[in-house]
Amino acid sequence: MDAEFTALEEKVQQTALLCQRLREENRDLREQLAALQGDRRLLAEKIDGARSRLENLLGQIPE
Repeated sequence: MDAEFTALEEKVQQTALLCQRLREENRDLREQLAALQGDRRLLAEKIDGARSRLENLLGQIPE
């Protein structure tokens, strides 16, 4: 009986440790996602700016 309780206790501890590791991993992944979304937003703004400048230059070329 004690062996069963000990085994169950170990499994519960392992599960708790796994949950903590997963929680930390999820936090890290959320931080990475937020950073990548910010980078994506900045790149999209740069692309839009370059597109506008290119359209202006193309508009200045005589036909």
